[in-house]
Amino acid sequence: MLGACRDRRGRLWRIAAAFAATGALALSGCASNTATDETTTATTAAPAQKVDEIANTVPEAIKASGELVVGVNIPYPPNEFKDPSGKIVGFDVDLMNAIAATLGLTPDYRESDFAKIIPSIQGGTYNVGMSSFTDTKEREQSVDFVTYFNAGILWAQRPGEPVDPNNACGKKVAVQATTTEEVEELPAKSKACTDAGKPPIEIVSFDGQDAATNAVILGQVDAMSADSPVTSYAIKQSNGKLEEAGKIFDSAPYGWPVQKGSPLAQSLQMALEHLIETGTYEEIAKNWGVENGMIDKPVINGAIN
Repeated sequence: MLGACRDRRGRLWRIAAAFAATGALALSGCASNTATDETTTATTAAPAQKVDEIANTVPEAIKASGELVVGVNIPYPPNEFKDPSGKIVGFDVDLMNAIAATLGLTPDYRESDFAKIIPSIQGGTYNVGMSSFTDTKEREQSVDFVTYFNAGILWAQRPGEPVDPNNACGKKVAVQATTTEEVEELPAKSKACTDAGKPPIEIVSFDGQDAATNAVILGQVDAMSADSPVTSYAIKQSNGKLEEAGKIFDSAPYGWPVQKGSPLAQSLQMALEHLIETGTYEEIAKNWGVENGMIDKPVINGAIN
C-alpha cells in the first residue's frame, strides 16, 4: 500500500490488514500487528522431517550453525503477521518452518524494514528473506530467488450474485484506497467500458480493506478487488459470505531471496520440491486459504519481468 502499507513487490501493493472472523468479517487497518485468536489458523499438515540427502546440500557455515536466519517484514496476513501472543505466524511462516525442518535447521525469524532485507542478505546478516517478495528481473541483479507461490489480483462476490471482472460495466466495486486496484486496474477497466459506450464501473474506495470487504458482504457494492492472498484469506474467513469472482490475473511469482550465487538456493528449491511431492505444501496452502496461488515446480530466478 503506498504510504500506509508496503509495495507488494513491484506492480501490486501489499495490504497489511489483520483479519477477524466475527459476524460480517471485521478487518483491522494497516497499523495492526496482531490478529485475533479466531484467525490464527493452526497448521494441519504433519510436521516436516529432515531429509538427509537434501540437508547435506546446505552450505557448511549454515549447517554448522544449525539455524536458518530469516529476514521478515510484518504484518501482511495471511502470509506473515503476529498472533495475539506476539508469535509470527502465517502461510509463509508455516512453509518456511517446513523447509527448515527438511533441511535439518531451526528457523530464526528476525524482523526488519522491508527495504533492508535484501541488503542484509547481500551483507550476510540473513540467510534468506521471507516477506512475500515478488521475483523481478531488477531484484535478480542483486540476489537469487527461489519461487514458491504465484500472486495476482482476485475479485470476490456474494454467492449466487456473479460479477465478471472482465465485464463489470455499471457495477459497484469496492477497493482499498491507494492500491493498484484503485489506481490502475479499475480506472483502466472503467475507461474500456465508457469507450465502448457502456456505463462506467463505480469505484467505491475505502481507507481500510476491512470496510471494502464488509461492503460486499452487506450488499453495498457488487464485488471487491484486492491482491489474491488477501482476497483468498478474506473468503476463507467469511464463513460462506464471499466467493471468488473469476480467476487470479496479472500474476507474478513470490520468491525467497538468497545471496547471489549461493548454493542455498538449490537447497531451498529441493526442499520445496520435496514438500510438494509429499503434499505438505498443499496442506499448508489450503490451511490458509491460498491454494489458488500454489505452484507445481519451484525455480531459481523465475521473474516474468
